[in-house]
Parts: sequence; structure tokens; C-alpha cells
Amino acid sequence: MDLNQLTAISPLDGRYRKKIDTLTPYFSEYGLIHYRVFIEVEYLIAIHETGVRPLRPLGEADKIALRRIFDQFGESDADQVKAFERQTNHDVKAVEYYLKAKLAEIGVSQQLMDQLEFIHFGLTSQDINNTAIPLSLKDAIQKAYLPQIRQVISTLESYAKEWAEIPLLARTHGQPASPTRLGKEFAVFVARLEQQVSELAQMPFPAKFGGATGNLNAHYIAYPDHDWHGFADAFVSHLGLARSYPTTQIEHYDGLARIFDCLKRINTILIDLCQDIWIYISQEYFRQKVKAGEVGSSAMPHKVNPIDFENAEGNAGLSTAVLEFLSRKLPVSRLQRDLTDSTVLRNLGVAMGYAMLSISSVQRGLGKLLVNKEAIAADLDKNWAVLAEAIQTILRREGYPKPYEALRDLTRGNNEINEATLTNFIRNLNVNEAVKTELLMLRPRTYTGK
Repeated sequence: MDLNQLTAISPLDGRYRKKIDTLTPYFSEYGLIHYRVFIEVEYLIAIHETGVRPLRPLGEADKIALRRIFDQFGESDADQVKAFERQTNHDVKAVEYYLKAKLAEIGVSQQLMDQLEFIHFGLTSQDINNTAIPLSLKDAIQKAYLPQIRQVISTLESYAKEWAEIPLLARTHGQPASPTRLGKEFAVFVARLEQQVSELAQMPFPAKFGGATGNLNAHYIAYPDHDWHGFADAFVSHLGLARSYPTTQIEHYDGLARIFDCLKRINTILIDLCQDIWIYISQEYFRQKVKAGEVGSSAMPHKVNPIDFENAEGNAGLSTAVLEFLSRKLPVSRLQRDLTDSTVLRNLGVAMGYAMLSISSVQRGLGKLLVNKEAIAADLDKNWAVLAEAIQTILRREGYPKPYEALRDLTRGNNEINEATLTNFIRNLNVNEAVKTELLMLRPRTYTGK
């Protein structure tokens, strides 16, 4: 069978392909090759600026021609790189050979053609991979992930404001508890997500650039008097990354693990949000907008299932599982390097793909919510026992003997507590009339704090 959305093994490349295609430029095989070409091109330009002989700065025409290779890179170019890889059985060496062939093809200055061996000069594959991959991750997070999660935060924030004054029966341990406000409960998730997103947006993206074993041996043996570590620092900074030093042959990945852990926390918050909304829907606090023609159940025509929140929960869990493995595995490598990181890192797109699927499902689900104020109010009116906290606290203030115990004996395990029960209890308290009036004014729907 030909590979397409029906025959793909992974649902990310099959069923959900259209929902996450914004990640293709960053995490596909094409995307990885594209970023490798970018790093090699920028390195070739940068090394010509060092002043080491026989190099001298490239003219603007050569720089434009080089950068056009990256800017105009397409699938046919990636196919050429893969053709070289079939000969070399080495994916990064294939990029080097592709660039040499490409320069001869497009026509550049004789100066540049005479110095083709300075493509990939002194580098090891991981100098390319450990800059290309964090750069692609950075771009994906900044250009695709953050805008999408910020949309969710914006929607939650609008609901927090719109529903700010709707009283809501809280539940702790699943049991009726002191009332809250619907908008405030959504504001909790806004605050949690904003904290993590702010942290993620400020995190540096680490890169390794140091030659075969991290010491720039080849650079220093060729040009011992040049400050190659200073060059590497400046080059990585130019890419918008933070250079890790000292390292082995590979980036030690502690910084990437920190990023993965932040993404995991965001997934966890979204799972918490989805489960809460799922329960609110089951309690009929929310109804969902119905789309004509949609089916909720193949057997029960009345069903309007909270599928968006269920899909979001499942996909966030899958993303977290992969991120957990990446953050635990990548920082471990035998001696100066083993190759296990190479195959593992190719699954970055899997982790990000499921995370993005989860976010899009949450946003879609939030857009369907309709508040059922009647159900919310009815639940409050059925749970007058939640005023026990308020009553015993006011009695404490007044110096009433053992007020907690008095309310405990009245309410704990008693399913018959209602307005009349509490009114009778209050009228028989040995307190002044002003306090009784204050207590009789209490209502579940107004006992919501600030």
C-alpha cells in the first residue's frame, strides 16, 4: 500500500494529520534535513568571518546564494539529500555532500568553490544535530505550540470573567463543600497555565557545538591560535540558542529535559481541567452545543458525549508518556557518547503532536459549553449543610461553647439538612438576636467568599 492518511500506522500521520500539520516543518524527516542545511550554511558563512587563512569574509552575493539554498529548500532538495544518504549510510554527511553539489550547481564565486572543504570543517554530526534539533523545537514551541495554548488560556480567562458571579457548590473528596464561584474555578486553571507558559517562554534552548568529543580538537589542531570556543559561543548565540559547555560529543540534554518537564506540567493541568469539566457536564452544570448531523452514540440517539475533553485527556497522557521517557532517557549516555539519543530524538514530534492534539480538543470542547444555571442553583439549594462551616465560625467569634461539635452532631451524615432544619437550630441557640439574624441571613448561594 502507498503511505497516506488511511494506511499510516501512526494516527498522527493518519487520522489526525490535518490537525497537526503545522508541526511538519519542524519534526518531519524533511524538517530535520532542512534545519541541518540551515546550520551548515550559517556555519560556512560564520567560519569565513574568522580571519583564519585561507578564508576571508564572503561577499554579499555568495551569502545571498548560500542562504537561498535554505530559503528555497523543498522536497526535491530533501530527496537529493536522501539520495546521498543511500550512498553514505550517514544522514549528516549526506547534507555535506548535497551542499557541495548544490554550490557547484547554482554558481558561486571561485573563492567559495576553492574552499568547499570548509563545509562541515572540524565538526562532528552532533554539532549539526544538537543545534538543528533544539532550534526546530524552539521554533515549533514559539510559532505553533505557544500561540495555541495561549488561545486556550484566553478562552478560560473570558469564561472566568463571564461566570465570575455564578455561585457553585464545591466538592472536596467528591462531597458537598463550602460554595465557590464558577468563574473563580476557571481562574484557577488560568493562573496555573499562565505560570507554566511564562516559564516555558523564557527557557533557554541548549545546544552543543564542540567537535568530536566537545573540545574542538580539530579546530585547535588546524588553527591553534584562534579562539574557537569564543567562536562557538558566538555562533550558537547567533542561532538563538544557548551553548552548553563543557560537553562530551553530545549535548547533555539536561536543558531539554527541563523543557520537556514544563510541557508535561502543562499536559497535567489540561488533564485536570478536562476531568473537572467532564464531571461538571455529568452533573449537568454544563450542556454542550449540538452540531446538526453529529451522532453521540451508535445505539443511544439522545447522547451528547464530552468527547473533546476525553480526547484531550487521552492525547495529553500520550504526550506526557513520551516526554517523560525523553527527559529520563536523553541525559544518560555511555561515556562520551552512544547513539541511543539519535533514534529517540526523532520522536520529539510524537510528543509535541499529541500535546497539540490535546490543546486543540480542549479549545474545541470549551467552545461548546453552555452554562446550566438552573442545575447549578438547584444543587446549591439541596445542600444547606454546607453552611455548617459558616455557622460554627460565627459562633466561634461570639465565644459560643463547642460550636464545631454542635454543628457536627447536627449535620454529619444527616441527609435531611435543609433550610428549615438550620432555621430551627439557629432559633434555639443561646445567642443574642443580632447574631441569630445574621445567621438566618446565610444562604448557600451567597456563602462564596471573595
